Amino acid sequence: MHKLSARLTAEALGTFSLIFIGCGAVVASSLQGAGFGLLGIALAHALALGIMITATMNVSGGHINPAVTIGLMAIRRISPRDGLAYIAAQLAGAVLGIYALKLVFPAGVLAVGTMGTPALSNAMTFGTAIGLEAVLTFFLMSAVMGTAVAEGAPKVGGFAIGLVLLMDILVGGTLTGAAMNPARAFAPALATGTWFAQPVWWAGPIIGAVVAAVLWDKVILRR
Repeated sequence: MHKLSARLTAEALGTFSLIFIGCGAVVASSLQGAGFGLLGIALAHALALGIMITATMNVSGGHINPAVTIGLMAIRRISPRDGLAYIAAQLAGAVLGIYALKLVFPAGVLAVGTMGTPALSNAMTFGTAIGLEAVLTFFLMSAVMGTAVAEGAPKVGGFAIGLVLLMDILVGGTLTGAAMNPARAFAPALATGTWFAQPVWWAGPIIGAVVAAVLWDKVILRR
């Protein structure tokens, strides 16, 4: 196993990349001539996550998401001490990613919108939003358990997990933002001061990840 410092650096780098590319795609989609809309945003998130999980999997396990780390803590696949350190590194990487985006993108472009901070549709309540984020993250954590955690899992790197972001964002992107990741919601909220409904993107993903992790660990993968 790699040293904790190397694992934390990998987690921070992975989350940095996800936030920079994901939020960058949201910001760029508002530019004249962009023309890629929700599908392009979903693809950007999917590719960023898939590539960075593949890159970091052999070092840190490629969590890149506090909810995934908490799910793995719940089934004792990572110690509480290391898990909390992972979460701190993920949040730090996310914050660095959003401020790097703020540094290199034109200020006039960033002035439009909230830099990819997820938002609730008027059709959603707090309860239904938490429920949707939980279900979407359940699918994400199931992909983690089935392709990265399970013994004998198919050797597809992180791309199966990344593809879950693609399908989830297409379903939930216009309703809750389909963050499925507390760090993905926290960093742009910090940079823009947009904190409305922030608990949705913590409670929902954590609930979904823990339920999926326990189900796979105790039932599906049990020998």
